Amino acid sequence: MVFAVLCIDGEGRVASVNPAAEELLGRSSKRLVGEPLFESLSISDERVAASLLQSEAQLIVRGLILSAGDRERVVNLSCSPMHSYPGWRVITISDAGQDAMEAEGDEERTELRAPAVLAHEIKNPLSAIRGASQLLARRSAAKDKPLATMIEGEVDRIAQLIDRMQQLGSRKKVETGPCNLHEAIRNAMATVRAGREDACELAEEFDPSLPAVEADQGALEQVLINLLANACDASSDVEDARIIVRTRFVSGLSFSAIRLGKATRLPIEITVSDPGPGLPPDLRDQVFEPFVSGKPHGQGLGLALVRKLLRDMGGRISHERDERAGRTHFRINLPVAEGKTQA
Repeated sequence: MVFAVLCIDGEGRVASVNPAAEELLGRSSKRLVGEPLFESLSISDERVAASLLQSEAQLIVRGLILSAGDRERVVNLSCSPMHSYPGWRVITISDAGQDAMEAEGDEERTELRAPAVLAHEIKNPLSAIRGASQLLARRSAAKDKPLATMIEGEVDRIAQLIDRMQQLGSRKKVETGPCNLHEAIRNAMATVRAGREDACELAEEFDPSLPAVEADQGALEQVLINLLANACDASSDVEDARIIVRTRFVSGLSFSAIRLGKATRLPIEITVSDPGPGLPPDLRDQVFEPFVSGKPHGQGLGLALVRKLLRDMGGRISHERDERAGRTHFRINLPVAEGKTQA
């Protein structure tokens, strides 16, 4: 099953769990079974917590903050009584961001298509402005050439922004195939290192046994370059900042991604972790939305494009802030390449 599922007995103790619940709570079923429900997790909303202990309560909650182990996340939760076993109930928990992604499916949202249409209409006059500025630069006196160069530079900057808007609204089918995960990560890391002058350290914590993933390598590298650059920017004021890129096989856990009308297992995980201060709390739930940015001069297109590229490849991305460790994590989950198994 793709959701964490816990069966609770009439005394409020865990009777059984599925593998996804073990992963969510960070404990094995042997350790969980027989424990009180709130021994392994805590819920921010006291009313919800109290309702979960009422065996006859039917409950559905969205956007709930749940803490398990040293991790905190936003989830959707449901609780249903088991009428054949009086006093017992079943609790299901799923990642709130993932549910929103599934609901959207393969349909491109209107707010992504509209900027792309507008961008197409803007690019033609921009090309004319750029050409005119080049002609102006050739014919101008020396003192006026910097002005013409500035016009050309600003046009190029706007054109790059428009290109990203068009990518957000693109409905072009992504061709995926077997991709060497660690090669893609190292290529992205090399690109980021070459383009920066700061001392931001990029560290690898790889599982070398991982199989190939099903992805478009160019698109995956673009995703990673964006996340790594953001992590470095976020850590710019941190002394000896260390960005960690971790890969692992998420045993017993799968997510549901709608691709070609069917659920897809996404057991390969990449985590980009940085020691920066994190996003403002009021932006964390909208971090992947277009035109939402925590940067002073950010355009809010980078992470929206990251999510779109991953969705087009059948993957997912989530964001998590660990206040205790003082780190921000962006987690990517991808499917194993067809015909491949865990090494």
